[in-house]
Amino acid sequence: MNLRRTPLSDVVRPTVLALLGIVLTCTVSAKSPNVVIVISDDQGYGDLGCTGNPIIKTPNIDRLASESSGLSDYHVAPTCSPTRCAFLTGHWTNRTGVWHTIMGRSMLRENEVTVGQMFSDAGYETGMFGKWHLGDNFPYRPEDRGFNEVFRHGGGGIGQTPDLWDNAYFDGAYFHNGDIVDAKGFCTDVFFEKANDFIDKCAKKGKPFFAYISTNAPHKPLHCPPKYMKMYEGQSDGIAAFYGMITNIDDNVGRTRRLLQDLGIAEDTIFIFTTDNGTASGAKIYNAGMRGGKGSPYEGGHRVPFFVHWPAGGLTQQHDVDELTHAVDVVPTLLDMTGIQKPGDVVFDGVSIAGLLDPKQDVDWPKRFVVTDSQRVRDPIKWRSSSVMSRKYRLVNRKELYDVSVDPGQRKNIATDHPEVVREMREFYEQWWAELKPTFSQTTEIYLGHPEHPVVSLTAHDWIQKAYPPWHQGAIREADRKHPKNEKLQHSGHWAVKVVRGGTYQISLRRWPVESGIAINAAIPAGENVPGATEAFRTTPGNSIGASAAVLRIDDQNLERKTVEADDQEVIFETQLTKGSHRLSPVFEVKEGELGAYYVVVTHVE
Repeated sequence: MNLRRTPLSDVVRPTVLALLGIVLTCTVSAKSPNVVIVISDDQGYGDLGCTGNPIIKTPNIDRLASESSGLSDYHVAPTCSPTRCAFLTGHWTNRTGVWHTIMGRSMLRENEVTVGQMFSDAGYETGMFGKWHLGDNFPYRPEDRGFNEVFRHGGGGIGQTPDLWDNAYFDGAYFHNGDIVDAKGFCTDVFFEKANDFIDKCAKKGKPFFAYISTNAPHKPLHCPPKYMKMYEGQSDGIAAFYGMITNIDDNVGRTRRLLQDLGIAEDTIFIFTTDNGTASGAKIYNAGMRGGKGSPYEGGHRVPFFVHWPAGGLTQQHDVDELTHAVDVVPTLLDMTGIQKPGDVVFDGVSIAGLLDPKQDVDWPKRFVVTDSQRVRDPIKWRSSSVMSRKYRLVNRKELYDVSVDPGQRKNIATDHPEVVREMREFYEQWWAELKPTFSQTTEIYLGHPEHPVVSLTAHDWIQKAYPPWHQGAIREADRKHPKNEKLQHSGHWAVKVVRGGTYQISLRRWPVESGIAINAAIPAGENVPGATEAFRTTPGNSIGASAAVLRIDDQNLERKTVEADDQEVIFETQLTKGSHRLSPVFEVKEGELGAYYVVVTHVE
């Protein structure tokens, strides 16, 4: 695939760029440098020793920071998928269709071009390891978006609904280039091992490579090898596990950097460490003086660490960049540093900061505004949980203004004292929103009947609805059937699908996933826990739903009903689907009313 995005507006977009005052320039270059990116999940700016944390042990990342150019005013989205789409495309989160982590709003639109595609097109070997969380079906998977070596879990974390059944953080099963494989060991160790194998093979073949190592740690549930928890005796179990997961990441960063040295390729490898949003668990210990954590529009929700080391490019010493930067800047910067040409019809929202990263350059950086927000709703809401940022000011939720140069903890709202600043920042946001708003109705649709993906597995994680769907396997096991008194339970969600070939389709309704081999109405015992501070999702007992019948519902019409027999693992319908967009929402009839089929497999027959 080689998909491109055309700018939505040739009138509005130049206005926004003019407000930014930005001109892209090429400042650093080298011949085909390798790229290694490590991005962790739910680790905040203050969850490192080098940023001042008095407890955590991160000697390898601390050393990396001492040998790198670092961004001290670098911002992302306050949650994971929205950050990752901006980080991989150079486009504002809300432009790409990814403003949530569930409900079909975590799938990166098919017309977006990822950095993996750009590097692959330039002749690089590209690998993705760990957490993707931008779509589990064609055309949204990493292997559809330019990565030719993929080893990942499903969904946003191990044990979430799209992941392989009964996965936990140890000895799991994973997707390797579309196939299911087993792996021994702790998940983070496994992902780094697979990435290191990829790096080793590429280096020995003399091929330039792009390795994207994206850990699900230290996202909850909080699990790690016991030896790491023991390093934090005296802390709560939650902190010991959270920090232990980070120290494990740190050890793996050290191993990968040593591998690069042993292979003789460290000199010309760009090595980046960063994280995807503010801390989820560490603010109670240390938050670098910031307000808020994961999900917050305040600094603690979206200001995160970013270090880049590249000996051949002169990035070998501690160099602090305190200019305002954002995840949308990463892709244009990497293209600039490697000399790879930007696709001709892609317009970035970010800019190259290669000049800022170079300690030898004295860059006169122009005035700039950037926006971050935390939507976490089905459809974006204007000004919701937002921060408009300049180097000095933050306009939060449209009405709170903070001068972070003197008030980094954002305690004093000075909006009434600086109406001109509020006005200018609101004007920028209004134009930013006006440009992006037309894209919000472009729902990402899962393809059915595509020759490259003829069998499609749908999960409740991607139901589009107002209420949160069952996004992890503990919720699947529980099968919550709460509903208002004297009212029947109704299923309000649907999968947005795009039939690319009209014809006959088999649609299999399941309560449990295929790989489980469990009957629809079976109850199952709790699974085993794994080391850590919290319970694995699989430790929730699996309740029987007592389904009496299955109903095929498409485009809000009930097309067919079949009885659920005692030992049925699935109920299969065969139907004709016309080419185009459809709403798929099959259900099981239960005592309380109806329950959406958590897992559905759609197969193109003819």
